[in-house]
Amino acid sequence: MRMIRCGVLAAAVGVGMSWGAALAQEEKPAQGWAPAASWAIAPWTRAATAPVIRPDAAAVFVDPLTHAQVHWEALHTFNPAAVVRGGKVWVLYRAEDDSGAMAIGGHVSRLGLAVSEDGVHFVQRPQPVFYPADDAQRSRESPGGVEDPRVVESPGGGYVMMYTQWSRERGSYSIGVATSDDLEHWTKHGPAFARALGGRYDELKYKSAGVVTEVRGSGAAAKLVAAKIHGHYWMYWGEIEVGLAWSDDLVHWTPVEESPGKTKVLLRARQGKADSGFPETGPPPVRTGRGIVLLYNAKNAEGAGGDARLAAGAYSVEEALFAADDPAKMLARTEDPVFRPELPFERSGQYAAGTTFAEGLVVFRGRWWMYYGTADSFVGVATAPMR
Repeated sequence: MRMIRCGVLAAAVGVGMSWGAALAQEEKPAQGWAPAASWAIAPWTRAATAPVIRPDAAAVFVDPLTHAQVHWEALHTFNPAAVVRGGKVWVLYRAEDDSGAMAIGGHVSRLGLAVSEDGVHFVQRPQPVFYPADDAQRSRESPGGVEDPRVVESPGGGYVMMYTQWSRERGSYSIGVATSDDLEHWTKHGPAFARALGGRYDELKYKSAGVVTEVRGSGAAAKLVAAKIHGHYWMYWGEIEVGLAWSDDLVHWTPVEESPGKTKVLLRARQGKADSGFPETGPPPVRTGRGIVLLYNAKNAEGAGGDARLAAGAYSVEEALFAADDPAKMLARTEDPVFRPELPFERSGQYAAGTTFAEGLVVFRGRWWMYYGTADSFVGVATAPMR
């Protein structure tokens, strides 16, 4: 195991200052940016000024398909899921090896696991815990990989992960579902929409999904758990357009449709905004006293019609509010990003346009903690007050 250290905003942490005091000074909206709405989870403060999870070229793993030793996290470690378990933050992150073409999507992706006592300093496990293998999902995940996880805790215990199954050979991708009792050993269940509505979505290319959660417990025992609304679990999903799906068991999902074969669209791109390129589902949404808060990743348009304050193609974080008793009813949407790429490690690397790509959201030490991918290369973390 390897301890990965990072630069922390409050240098006094560990020498007499508590994390609560160290993070008391919130980042304020920069000039020219609208403040976040009162219902939003904000403002966000970076808990570290450097990546909290980095690649490790020395880490090796025997691939079960090629039987060769590979440097499984040599190039990039990014796009993290997060949960709190046993008083610690557990992060599952996408790791890319050094095989294939030097281009986005050209390597094999596997999922690593890292654990932190304080939310910032992580110990990375030496081998991946989730990867393409000689199993029923092989044709959907190889060559290509498993990518971009989001994880929720089930009310009955155990964990459910939504991830992207990517196959270069098939030229396809889908949301895969996996379950685990300990975050280390996983059972794959295949595509989320397999055989739904008579199989009409079996060939759909779709990715990025977050299951609606709610805060259970209080104080140090507070955590996010998958929530039922009107007897069903609900999941926001998709990029380009964001839709909705429901489930009775967190494994088998049915898309919500406008009409047969046409999914109900909840979020689209907005001209001149940070999401002018498209919106993409972020971490698991949270049901709060104001409604369901969805953090989503916003891509700025690369041509005309984008937000001139952001780089073309940059990814920032926006939020949308849906009715607490109706996940399909949008009530509000932020006008400007609540979080955006600003630091060098967020604006360089594999995706140089700049990326703060949120996928992990937890309640920890009385605050919201957001774990995000930076420039498709590293993992960063920010926190916000609970209100």
